[in-house]
Amino acid sequence: MQVNILYRSSQTIAQCWLQPGESMLAESGAMMGMSTNVQIQTQSGGMMSGLKRLFGGESFFRNTFTAHGGNGEVLLTTPLCGDMVVLECGRSQWLLQNSAYVGSSYGVDVKTQGSAKGLFSGAGLFTLATQGQGQCIAGSFGAIEPLPINGDLIIDTGHLVAWEAHLQYRVTKATNGWIDSFLSGEGLVCHFTGQGMVYIQSRSTSEYGSTVGALLPPREN
Repeated sequence: MQVNILYRSSQTIAQCWLQPGESMLAESGAMMGMSTNVQIQTQSGGMMSGLKRLFGGESFFRNTFTAHGGNGEVLLTTPLCGDMVVLECGRSQWLLQNSAYVGSSYGVDVKTQGSAKGLFSGAGLFTLATQGQGQCIAGSFGAIEPLPINGDLIIDTGHLVAWEAHLQYRVTKATNGWIDSFLSGEGLVCHFTGQGMVYIQSRSTSEYGSTVGALLPPREN
């Protein structure tokens, strides 16, 4: 699979080229267009796998796209205005915030995993973990910026997109106390340690939703 990222960084489209007989996976609803020789197969991977994806911020189903009789093209997009990045999986594996997954080559499996560390704002209770070899397309809200880590770095959890799985991280308060964290408007942050790459997004979906929601008129019963 060859991926070209077009129209960065707020109206991004992932242009995916498939060789004859090659397949790729994508989040349900991510496809905005495809060539006529590409066929779609929808699957959940079983009830438990589908429910795990649902709890992880993804849809219950994923689509498999396969090119028949020649090269195929699939165009993918994200629900919100934002950017995309292609993550190379194999020697390095990645953790993604929930809802960041857009698509992947057929050799990459993206599974939902839950842990106490995943319980932070903007990333939900679950994170997504890549396995296998190939490419994974991650999407964001706003622009994506790569941040190399060499030691320690603190990032607001609502701005995380993806990070290399070998990085150590812990979720903590932005300030010393819960009251100070609440009053500062920062809430929880993720403290990374080690050497590796983190991708962040320039906008936070939770902050955006709170800001827009406050501007809307009250509902009439």
